[in-house]
Amino acid sequence: MKKLSILCPNGHLAYAPIEVGSYELGLAENPDAVCADSGSCDIGPAPLGSDESASLEKWQRHDIALMLSGSRKINAPMIIGSASDTGTNRGVDNYVRYIKDAAAEQGQPGFKLASIRSNIDHDFLLRQLNNGAAITGLGNMPDLTVEDLERTDNFVAVMGVEPIMAALCSDADAIITSRTSDCCIFAAFGLFKGFAPEFSYYLGKVLECSSFCAEPYMGKESVIGTIDPPSIYVKAMHPRQRCTPASVAGHAMYERVNPFTESFAGGSIDMSECSYSQFDEKTTRITGMKYCPSERYCVKLEGAGKVGERAYSIIGIRDPETIARIDDAIKWARDKTASLYGKPDDKYQLFYHVYGKNAVMGEFETVNVPRSHELGVVVEAVADTRDEAIAIATMGARGVFYARLNNKGSAGAVAFLTETAIYAGPVYEWTMNHIMEIDSPTAYFPVTCEEVGR
Repeated sequence: MKKLSILCPNGHLAYAPIEVGSYELGLAENPDAVCADSGSCDIGPAPLGSDESASLEKWQRHDIALMLSGSRKINAPMIIGSASDTGTNRGVDNYVRYIKDAAAEQGQPGFKLASIRSNIDHDFLLRQLNNGAAITGLGNMPDLTVEDLERTDNFVAVMGVEPIMAALCSDADAIITSRTSDCCIFAAFGLFKGFAPEFSYYLGKVLECSSFCAEPYMGKESVIGTIDPPSIYVKAMHPRQRCTPASVAGHAMYERVNPFTESFAGGSIDMSECSYSQFDEKTTRITGMKYCPSERYCVKLEGAGKVGERAYSIIGIRDPETIARIDDAIKWARDKTASLYGKPDDKYQLFYHVYGKNAVMGEFETVNVPRSHELGVVVEAVADTRDEAIAIATMGARGVFYARLNNKGSAGAVAFLTETAIYAGPVYEWTMNHIMEIDSPTAYFPVTCEEVGR
């Protein structure tokens, strides 16, 4: 192939449904593949720790059915990576079932479905640690220990392109994977078709969030990326969107410590010398990306473990004096809660998210004095049991209601959304953000193929 095009209909499949109009416009351009990422660690550790989807099954079925019908219509491979938000094997099993159901409902002729799972499990990691293998922490995390492993409820290994390429070598028409580096979902197809890694991986980087690389901002719209060496072309499908040098470069640089580097299993892309130019009204042309292979082949590990049970109380404040002294009111409430339940530590945790003051930025907020005429305070409690979490969140909110400020009470200045706290389920924390060297890119991610349809 002299050039190759991939359609991406959704930046996080089923997190919100595909916008059908721009997707159909993308299919009309007859792309060579239809690919989408369906997972992320942006959604926090809870879905992985509990091994539950953060997206509605109805939306997952909707997006999968659209991708299947569209890709079969144009006879192009369909690749979905990081199945069901977190990319666990449970998610792959569900997506395989949804594809089979969609194929039956659509009356699809026979096609080959490949599913890729991970066989890196708890016992495998335990053997690695006991044999002295270094499983290196990323960011501020120390190297993995047996204790870290034991407090992990679920984890995933993030595969590279090689298992997907193996599935493509088996002539798979549809591919579902467990956790995958976002760009590798797209790069695998480019590499399989013989394109250089710098083009294939960059194409994946720029496409993985679909219309986030276009302007004006619109979520869940379709985008087409084309490799035509020595350039990459990115085109927005929505009639009112366009890909510009600013929108594409901005997307390429976000969500990373180094804005010019995209890392994945087996290497990285250097974007420091990329050049962005407007090719036509809706398309941006990119050149200058470089591929940097790694000395060791490592996969990333993402893991989460349960901390406790969580409950919320939500209160509103409109009284100017209480708003002006909200920190004092919260301190009074903390002290009152501590007098009943002890100081927060291993027993429980108590958080106050003050919307209108610093709920988003926290300690990094630069506005020191609240300027809102009203505040919304979300009181969050985490404890060992559901009942304890509800009790502490309730007391944490009522403490603000009863706070004594210069001999003046805040009672009447605080309104409760609900009288008692709302139970919010278990809470998890990240226990793994590590990389581990493996001896084979494919051995730990087996491919299963089956015939689906009539």
